[in-house]
Amino acid sequence: MTTTMETSVALRRGRDLLDPELFEKVSEFCAAEYGHEMCTARNVVDQALAFLKVMGDARAFDMTPSRIVDPGWHSFALHTRAYAAWCQEQFGYFLDHEPGATVRTRPLIGSVVERVKAAGFYVDERMWGVAKDCNPPTCCGDGDGC
Repeated sequence: MTTTMETSVALRRGRDLLDPELFEKVSEFCAAEYGHEMCTARNVVDQALAFLKVMGDARAFDMTPSRIVDPGWHSFALHTRAYAAWCQEQFGYFLDHEPGATVRTRPLIGSVVERVKAAGFYVDERMWGVAKDCNPPTCCGDGDGC
């Protein structure tokens, strides 16, 4: 009889894509600007960085962050020089943010989550894909009025 052991692989974290000092600076800005506790702001920025890495690497401009994760992107992009340098280093081009360019739907956010997971990143499910994150009047499939 053969026994197979599964080995656990550590998931990547978005926060590891930035210098720890810059990560804290962006997280502090996110906390102050959006009224988050620091632990929440760190999670928002972490998820935004993972999202950005996947979108930028794949040039997958059909992706959009959840409403909860989007402020992490805003917070980083507002540190313009650091964001521009990071984009150049990571992708070789500036990754623009076009607010409101895509309507958030449950299938779209679910697709984004799957792509981020497939790239080996940790995904905090609480930050993605809940019905309230979808743009009204879009039906997310599990909310009132759908």
